[in-house]
Formats: sequence, structure tokens, C-alpha cells
Amino acid sequence: MTDLPPPPGDLDAATEPFELFAQWFEAAKAHEINDPDAMALATCDAGGLPDVRTVLCRGMGPHGLVFYSNAQSAKGRQLQGNPQAAGLFHWKSLRRQARFRGAISPVDEATSDAYFQARPKLSQIGAWASEQSRALDSRATLEARVEDFSRRFGESETPRPAHWHGFRLTPVEVELWADGAFRLHDRVRFTREGAGWTRQRLYP
Repeated sequence: MTDLPPPPGDLDAATEPFELFAQWFEAAKAHEINDPDAMALATCDAGGLPDVRTVLCRGMGPHGLVFYSNAQSAKGRQLQGNPQAAGLFHWKSLRRQARFRGAISPVDEATSDAYFQARPKLSQIGAWASEQSRALDSRATLEARVEDFSRRFGESETPRPAHWHGFRLTPVEVELWADGAFRLHDRVRFTREGAGWTRQRLYP
């Protein structure tokens, strides 16, 4: 029999996904060079054509994954027209992946307000200046809009635009994936069942 390295033991011990995901995320924060909270977010447009981009996950736990966006962007319109999505974290330094699929719902206004006020001032201005996903004639136009909104709000508190808020991806399915030698990866899928989870090992 061919000798193969043993799979990582943490997947064997996990009975629900989020405790182990949180451990992997903490490890990613220590080892990833940039953006350990970067998540590829997949949606579908009105015609069913998939779309994917990277967002930053700004909240995570058993109730789901939270990210923020302009609701009038292509992403925002797709999420409102078809409130389902898939998310993927890929941590190269750890050779780990975490996949999520589920429903999308808006984050409450107070949470969105609090997160917006915690952002750097220029990021707040950018949320006003950028008509996200719309055609832009030149970089100079965007920079002029940043200057205009900077003067408008000055040193005072910048309010959150009504069209900018949080979304929550509440998973019904989570897959945790660990790299294995010779592409014999370790995969465990957790599926929501009532208030708990069922787990299933998958072939690589």
C-alpha cells in the first residue's frame, strides 16, 4: 500500500463549521500577506449569468458572513434581485479553503451605521463619490467628486449614504477544504438541518 501523509486532524474533530472556520481565520490573519478576510462572492444576474468579485468580510459567526457594498452597484442589484450567493475564502499560506452557500439579507441600519463610522474618512467620502459599477468617463471625474464631497462634509461627521449598507450571507451549506498530497485533499461538507448541522466527508 502507498504511504500517504495523514489528513489534518481538525477536520475529523469538527461537528459544526464555524468554530473550526474561526480557528482557520485566526491562523490566516497571522500568515496571509494581504487581506485574510478577502472573500470571493458569487452572484447571478437577472438572466442567470454568474458574476464573481472579491469583497472583504467584516463580520462572521454562526449567523453568517457580513460584507458591505453600494446597493446600487451591479453586485447590490443582483443580490436584491436574487438574494442568494456563494462565498469562498482561499488562504494560500495555509493551503485551506472555506466555501459558503446561502441566502442574502440586509444588515440592520444601526450595524451599518456603526461600521460606516468606523471606516477611515476617505473611505467614507469614497462611498459618496463612487457611483459603483456605472460608466466613468475619466479618473479625473472621480477625483473631482472626491474633492467635492470632501469639501461638503469637511471635518464634520460623514453620514452613511442610504444606498450603502451591509449584507449578510446566511449559509445553508459550508465546505472546509484542506490541501492534501498528490491532490488527495481533505473535504468536509456541513449542511444546515434545523438548528444544527449534518457533516459529510467528500471525495477530493
